[in-house]
Amino acid sequence: MTERMRWAILGTGKIGNRFAEALNNIPEKAELVAVGSRNQETADAFADKYNIPKRIVGYENVATDPDVDIVYVGTPGVYHLKDVSTCLEAGKHVLCEKAMTINATQAETLINLAREKNLFLMEAMWTRFFPIHVRIRELLAQGFIGDINGIVICFTAKPPFDPKNRFYDINLGAGVLLDTVSYGVSWTYSLLGEPDEVTGLANFGETGADVQTALIMKYDAGQLVTMISSQISYDVKEAVIFGTIGKIEVHAPWYKPVAMTVHVEGNEPELIEMPLKNFIGYEHEAMAVMESIQAGKIECDDMPLDESLAIIRTLDKVRKQLNYKYPFED
Repeated sequence: MTERMRWAILGTGKIGNRFAEALNNIPEKAELVAVGSRNQETADAFADKYNIPKRIVGYENVATDPDVDIVYVGTPGVYHLKDVSTCLEAGKHVLCEKAMTINATQAETLINLAREKNLFLMEAMWTRFFPIHVRIRELLAQGFIGDINGIVICFTAKPPFDPKNRFYDINLGAGVLLDTVSYGVSWTYSLLGEPDEVTGLANFGETGADVQTALIMKYDAGQLVTMISSQISYDVKEAVIFGTIGKIEVHAPWYKPVAMTVHVEGNEPELIEMPLKNFIGYEHEAMAVMESIQAGKIECDDMPLDESLAIIRTLDKVRKQLNYKYPFED
């Protein structure tokens, strides 16, 4: 039996809570031993909720804890460069919440550091590890819907407006481009690879963050991918992959799906359901990370570091088109 890996979580926000719940759902594989927060009160509350023995103030103290094998960094993206570097320098493997960093320069710094230290690093793009998305990659590889001509992706929702939260505060790297758009770009990379052209348009809100952004990605093989994300609109979270003889409708929410319908010329539509059962979704990602590390790898085959870097470069390219720069960037 493979020994359980010992995890720590940095950050006690919504995403940290979900990841903690997921780790507690796979106790035969993972042990959540520590949580790091900026103050004792939030660390204690989080630890009590998820039965975590160590509640630590200060992220540096988590990174140097000898009982921790791997750290999940769930802090806002603007802090990823510092937080991930701290963990890697202390000899810890890292799973870092998407987007890995604010820009490609920062991502390249972290990737080089992980490789220099011979430590595992991965951008936490949980979408890739859902059974539905694994099955989609298999179907496309088999030519089930013929040649792929394109993809249409929608991801709109309305978080509560607060000029100081991560959705709206540009000092925290806010905006849909680095948040929900990144899901669509990453998924497209996993299916079609790097686009040959990308064009973006955006609307900006009162805080300066992009609140609605659309992208078109073009491939020399002929595929066109369109996506729109919004944080000021009613929920639309479907996606469609269309080919020469069929299409795959990924039912909402496409980025954490449990069902899809496959259409092929001459056949009745087929509904494919893959319920999560007692899982919430992050378990698949966590298990892939642990399997990679236990196999002696320093990156995951399904979310390689060079691809994360290419994705962030694509997002950088769009931000340059939009003349969209964060206050803390050089």
